[in-house]
Amino acid sequence: MAVNDSVNILNSAYLAVEYIDSFLPDNPLQQPFKNAWNYMLDNYTKFQIATWGSLIVHEASYFLLCVPGFVFQFIPYMKKYKIQQDKPETWEKQWKCFKTLIFNHFFIQLPLICGTYYFTEYFNIPYEWEEMPRWYVLVAQCFGCAVIEDAWHYFLHRLLHHKRIYKYIHKVHHEFVSPFGMQAEYAHPLETLILGAGFFIGIVVFCNHMILLWAWVLCRLMETIDVHSGYDVPLNPLHLVPFYAGARFHDFHHMNFIGNYASTFTWWDRLFGTDSQFIAYTEKEKKQQLLTKK
Repeated sequence: MAVNDSVNILNSAYLAVEYIDSFLPDNPLQQPFKNAWNYMLDNYTKFQIATWGSLIVHEASYFLLCVPGFVFQFIPYMKKYKIQQDKPETWEKQWKCFKTLIFNHFFIQLPLICGTYYFTEYFNIPYEWEEMPRWYVLVAQCFGCAVIEDAWHYFLHRLLHHKRIYKYIHKVHHEFVSPFGMQAEYAHPLETLILGAGFFIGIVVFCNHMILLWAWVLCRLMETIDVHSGYDVPLNPLHLVPFYAGARFHDFHHMNFIGNYASTFTWWDRLFGTDSQFIAYTEKEKKQQLLTKK
């Protein structure tokens, strides 16, 4: 009975969104995107699209999303939004980070990406434009992937902080006490595999088109680069996402090496009390700000 009620609610929600969508103006970018997608299908094999296309999407998204945070360090006005103002970025740290990233991307992640084609073939995942889900379905699927990845990340990330294994794997990621966007995927190769596995669980559960893989890559990179940016910028659209943790939440984890283990949302840390030190810290900050104003 409960299952039927849930299905009815989901169907009703889907119909409601579809009804609202019918009143929205046509997206002017849809036709060019359709033309580009069909051109890709006509000129490249599925293996090329799944492998090299996925690599290009990942690399282009990662480094383009890192640009704002990289530029902020040269803008004096943005300094007031930097969370750890006493720990500026250095060229040495950024260069070291970049070299490790290139190694991880091409020697750890690329072999995993090479399995994308075989995954889509095994599960009969379509590539055709006509099979592509509507935008609101894609948004819902990406949110579902984020919820699943967040749960995986919380428990495995917390495990990597165990005193018996921390220094062997996760300590690499914590070399930078004050994180910056490009450092989001700076990690030990084993950590890349362990925590990165959570990314693929949602794909296995929800994937009904190749576009979801690329959309989820973009969403996940947008989130992880934002929380590692080191800047708490106002009017950040990601803060509109319910229970979104944000840069200040994760920055505290890098400052103190404990608590705030989740990747995207706050509910797991809230449930298990691993955000208690962060809450106490933010309350102390608020009191100090009030005293300063007086």
